[in-house]
Amino acid sequence: MSLLMRSPNLSALKMFDAAARHLNFRLAAEELNLTQGAVAQQVRRLEKDLQVQLFHRRPRGLELTQVGQEYHSPVRRALAMIDAATVKLQPMHTRITLSVPPSFAAKWLVPRLSQFSQAHPDIDLQTDASEKVADFRTDEVDIVIRQGVPPFGDNLQVELLSYFELCAVSSPDFATTIAPVKKLQDFADQPLIQDNHFPWDPMLEQLETSASRRILQFNQTALAMDAAANGQGIALAPRLLVAAEIARGRLVSLWQDTKPNDGGYFLLCPTFKGSNPARDSVVQWLITTTKNS
Repeated sequence: MSLLMRSPNLSALKMFDAAARHLNFRLAAEELNLTQGAVAQQVRRLEKDLQVQLFHRRPRGLELTQVGQEYHSPVRRALAMIDAATVKLQPMHTRITLSVPPSFAAKWLVPRLSQFSQAHPDIDLQTDASEKVADFRTDEVDIVIRQGVPPFGDNLQVELLSYFELCAVSSPDFATTIAPVKKLQDFADQPLIQDNHFPWDPMLEQLETSASRRILQFNQTALAMDAAANGQGIALAPRLLVAAEIARGRLVSLWQDTKPNDGGYFLLCPTFKGSNPARDSVVQWLITTTKNS
């Protein structure tokens, strides 16, 4: 290797790093918001400048050569150090966009936003109430909370915020008009309320009953909870969302599902976007606050 080889530029190293992580020029280009041809050209130029072959070009993608593997590890560490040093130079006031289901936003997040602002006055937290599938590469979103069951995909940090722990709730006045609920069968003849996740349906399927015809249907959990609070029947909703209204006396708990369930509210954020202290602060606040709810 020549002692006079040209020092690689930072842009070429970033493209090499992305290509090495994805083993695909197209995916590397998408991450960097460049064309596939631009990334491939820069990597070829880097190989020429270093006078080594970093990748084997295969029909279905890339494969790092032995030299490429040995080179990528310190390059990745160096780029991370540069990112971290750059972040420290920038003002902490940062906008973070959090996408959450509408009912989670209304019943859990919004009542706690003042707590977050007091704890993190330098972070501008923007909330997007949505249940659509988020694409961290194209959507302007930093953190997502979704209701579901893992797994959720690759290149994601996944944190369980709360299991569903479904609770049957009603208004205090409505609760006085029915007999104590001791088993699922006791709901069969009651007016029931549910959201578009249809939590009552699988439970009623266990019973030989026509109670499903009496279900009042809403497209959001928050609306089902409000209907229950107004005495229209019994709603089935996650404990995380009803806990505060039970504590205030607006709702009462009639029954809670104790069966194990892998489903819940999960926090998702990308692992490929580099260091972001503001995002990490929001993630930690969400984890801590939901655990204490």
